[in-house]
Amino acid sequence: MFNQNIKVDKNITIILSLILFAIVLRLLPHPPNFSPIGAIGLFAGCYLSLKRFWLIPIAALFVSDFVLGFYHPISMLSVYFSFGISALLGSFFLKDKITPFRITGTAIFSATQFFILSNLGVWISGLIYPINITGLISCYVMAIPFYGNTLLSELFYAFILFATYYFLTNFVKKGNTHNTKSI
Repeated sequence: MFNQNIKVDKNITIILSLILFAIVLRLLPHPPNFSPIGAIGLFAGCYLSLKRFWLIPIAALFVSDFVLGFYHPISMLSVYFSFGISALLGSFFLKDKITPFRITGTAIFSATQFFILSNLGVWISGLIYPINITGLISCYVMAIPFYGNTLLSELFYAFILFATYYFLTNFVKKGNTHNTKSI
C-alpha cells in the first residue's frame, strides 16, 4: 500500500522546520506581496528529494490561505501554479550546485514569473480590469509596485532559508566552527 522505498532527506527535520517557520511568517502582518512562499518553493525544490516537492509551497499557501481567507478561483489558480513553478525552478537551477549567485538569479526569475502569472490571473478573472489589451496593460502597470515587494521578499527569504540551512548543517549540527565549505 505504501511505497517502502521512499528516500528520506538526512536533514528533513531542519528542512521542514524552516518551511514551517516560513509559513508562520506569512500569517504574521507583513507588507503586500512580502511573503516567504516563493522562497519556500525554491528551498523545497533544491533540498527535498520527494517526487512531489513542488506541492510544498502550494500546501504552505493553502494552509495560510485557509487562515487568511481565499479569493477568486482564477487568481488563486494562477498564484498556486506560479508557486509550484518556483519549486521547479529551485530543483532545476539549485539542486546540483548552490551558490549565492545562483540563489539570487533563481529568486529574481521566480519573483518575475510570479509577477507575470499572478497578474495574468487577476486580468483573466475580469473582476478588476476589462478583458482587452487596455485592461491587460493596466493590470501590469498597476501591479508594478507589488513586484518590488515580491522581488525583495523572494531575495530576503531565500537568503534566510538557504543561509540558515547552510549554517545549521555545516556548523551547528556537525559542531564544526572551522568548516570553510562554500555554498
